[in-house]
Amino acid sequence: MRFLPRLGLSAALAVAALLSWQLLRTPARGGDLALKAEEGFTLTLDTFLHVQQLRKRRLKAFCHRAGKSTTLPNSQGEKASLLPSLRVNTRLDLLYCQVPSTGVEELHQLLEKLEEKNVTLPVPLPYRRLHTRETRLSEFNHTEVKAMLGSYTKVLFVRDPFHRLIATFLQGMAISPSFSSFVQEVLDSGMHNGSVPWKPLVSLCRPCLVHYDYVVMFGFLGQELGHLLRRAGLPAGGLLPELTDSQVQWTYRWLSEQLFSELSALQKQQLAHFYRWDLAAFPFPSSFLSHHPSTAETWEK
Repeated sequence: MRFLPRLGLSAALAVAALLSWQLLRTPARGGDLALKAEEGFTLTLDTFLHVQQLRKRRLKAFCHRAGKSTTLPNSQGEKASLLPSLRVNTRLDLLYCQVPSTGVEELHQLLEKLEEKNVTLPVPLPYRRLHTRETRLSEFNHTEVKAMLGSYTKVLFVRDPFHRLIATFLQGMAISPSFSSFVQEVLDSGMHNGSVPWKPLVSLCRPCLVHYDYVVMFGFLGQELGHLLRRAGLPAGGLLPELTDSQVQWTYRWLSEQLFSELSALQKQQLAHFYRWDLAAFPFPSSFLSHHPSTAETWEK
């Protein structure tokens, strides 16, 4: 019986998916692509590159203002603690941050297809090339890590933190019987003890330490991944899986309103504070958390 609320939310999500395009055709205000989310919008390469510049410029300003760490630790233990979610594909010279519900699952599908086609980039590198699909960056030594950070194509997948919370709850990655109790679990766990599916991206992916070449936003995966593959020198034609993230994005805007209303004023304020780094580092103008005052305006390293 404790999971009935979650089943009800899942049913609501399915209904919303059918209605979202009619009810929510008006795009969100603000953001680098928010005004261009209309059905049929085509993201040109020039626009894609311009948007990347805007996102990375915002990140750079955030890192300067927040005073985040930009020094790579020497010890393996420190690297494992600082870079817990960074993965590398040494066959394709690709580095990315693995966080659930951000679009990285679609990247995994692409990598599997590239592996099946036996695609390898023939560029000589100053470290051993392992033929493996996925390896933790922290497993390599200091020299290798520096070389990878300097030569690999580095990709960061970003999604509205409140949408990530909803996805975590609906996908059963939390055992709380209601969304409000799940949010309280997140808040009680704190920054250091939080689970990867809901921890802030800035803490997991270290965008001030790792200078990502591409910051890909959930909602535009289909078009952005195509440009990204071609820019990275990888074959893009016919490899992209069927992506429905743009439809899910609309649906979650509707669902967010319902679930946000279930939270207490204190929970809303605490969530905005918990995700303050992500909200400052990335463009989420339509997020319910973006317009809610945080409990503090201070920055922590």
